[in-house]
Amino acid sequence: MALVKSVRGFTPEIGKNTFLAENATVVGDVIIGSDCSIWFNTVLRGDVNSIRLGDRVNVQDGTVIHTLYEKSVSVIGNDVSIGHNAVIHGAEIKDGALIGMGAIVLDHAVVGEGAIVAAGAVVLSGTRVEPGSIYAGVPAKFVKKVDPEQSKEMNQKIASNYLMYAGWFKEE
Repeated sequence: MALVKSVRGFTPEIGKNTFLAENATVVGDVIIGSDCSIWFNTVLRGDVNSIRLGDRVNVQDGTVIHTLYEKSVSVIGNDVSIGHNAVIHGAEIKDGALIGMGAIVLDHAVVGEGAIVAAGAVVLSGTRVEPGSIYAGVPAKFVKKVDPEQSKEMNQKIASNYLMYAGWFKEE
């Protein structure tokens, strides 16, 4: 069973039909929407400020989501995929965005709707990733615009797949 822990008077809230891997950690001021999946070795640490996840969000293995004390919050929209070993620290990820494996998104950055942050990219504090674009590199820079329908289709397929994968574990 996942470690779900209260701290400073805040108890995490977990939405309906949400999968928490048995070694996921969810602490403090965290609200997770419905139909989400929080995978193995993932940490959502809402001890110093709030973390909010929308519906149909998949937070893949080894990811850490945290904030700055009294200075930033992490807000993840609906239909977002966050790849393995990513770090989201006090940033906003809008609906339908994709954060690649090992990417880092720092405080006060905003990843626009349907945007893709490439694997290994570092989105510096305060950066605005344009909706429907791909950002890559260290530091992350604009690469190109993506077809909105193609991006939406890809991101929805990933989100749908992760709901299916989560179902495999719920059946046990």
